[in-house]
Amino acid sequence: MGYGGTRKYVVSIVIGLSLIGAACAPPGAPGAPGAGQQSSGPIKVGFLAPTTGTSAASGNDMINGWKLYWKNNGGTLNGREVQTIYEDTGGDVNTALTKARQFVEQQQVDMIVGPLFANEGLAVADYLKTTGTPGFYPIVSADDLTQRQRVANVIRVAGWTSSQPHHPFGEWAYDQGYRKVLTVCSDYAFGQEVCGGFLRTFAGERGGEVVKQLWDPVGTPDFSSYLSQIPGSGMDMVFALQVGADSVRFVKQWSDFGYKDRIPLLGGEVLLDQSLLRSMGPEAEGLISVGHWAEGRPAQETQDFDNTYLTEYNQLPSYYAAACYSAGEWIAQGVQKVNGNTSDRQKFLDSVRGIELDTPLGHLKLDDYGNPVATIYVRRVERRSDGKLWNVPIQTFEGVSQFWSFGPDKFLKQPVYSRDFQGLPDQLKALGVQ
Repeated sequence: MGYGGTRKYVVSIVIGLSLIGAACAPPGAPGAPGAGQQSSGPIKVGFLAPTTGTSAASGNDMINGWKLYWKNNGGTLNGREVQTIYEDTGGDVNTALTKARQFVEQQQVDMIVGPLFANEGLAVADYLKTTGTPGFYPIVSADDLTQRQRVANVIRVAGWTSSQPHHPFGEWAYDQGYRKVLTVCSDYAFGQEVCGGFLRTFAGERGGEVVKQLWDPVGTPDFSSYLSQIPGSGMDMVFALQVGADSVRFVKQWSDFGYKDRIPLLGGEVLLDQSLLRSMGPEAEGLISVGHWAEGRPAQETQDFDNTYLTEYNQLPSYYAAACYSAGEWIAQGVQKVNGNTSDRQKFLDSVRGIELDTPLGHLKLDDYGNPVATIYVRRVERRSDGKLWNVPIQTFEGVSQFWSFGPDKFLKQPVYSRDFQGLPDQLKALGVQ
């Protein structure tokens, strides 16, 4: 995807803790103090998000969540003014990389937060590896970013891997009595990783049967050719993962086909995200999905955030907003632990890695690979008394690792999930990792 037009603006905010002051180390020296950086003066944060194009709503939610954290928590960190510079990537990998270079080489930011898409995140991470600049990724969920291609100075604060919530979801589905699944998922890396995570446990571990896998291109306007293959397939449940406007179209067409009250549908993390529920109606009510964010969670941290966000923006927060809000809290605590002195990047990054905190998302801590161990929610879409739709947890899995119950040694023997590897029994047997 590539969109024209960029927009830049600076927000200076003062937060009563301490954030960042070092980023541009010599290439290849991730742990060294940042060249040209200091431990006093303003803290510069480069924030990458799409604010134009088809993913602009998600990008704006990212920015809104980030800004709200700083608005709620003062204006400086250890006396240092926090300046966030926002750049629009348009969802384009080349634009994201260009903007990241400008942040580091021209504006000498102390860290980068964002972007949104996996291809953007992997490209920016490769660049940050050469400069040592701290990168914090609350949204990019590409599995390998914190697995086979991890970068020491890039940490997925308040983030997730694409397959992470779907490992427990596959087991949950089997425990509900489902035995035969048909999958309909977006045909790119994210959709393939999500689907693979679900099938790795539903089929690979529990022995459920995969009767058919359907892959739809991103931007599919009409799902009838896929939906028409469901009856007569022998399935007893459908697992689906679409993104953006595709999700809205898929759920509406699912209902129009008369499937809503006839065929069980289980959705991957973003199929029914709050950013999309805003554009849905009765067709979404009662549908079940999984995720590491549930805006209907009754915990105080979540409800306080919901209410504050609703007051500020007149809408309920999506996962994009919740993750970026929580990332702000995580990073601020990391800086506070080094008393506002982030010129020693290694010490700062180590302080971030050691944090555990209770956030609107739930309890979070990092594993040894830089990915959160998180709470995962099986969620049902319900209508609030004010008429808004939201996701309410019906089952919770605490302390879910990106490696689920397999452990890193066993898990990393398998390739990253793709169309060619979906974690099915015959595939696992061929690899010798069953």
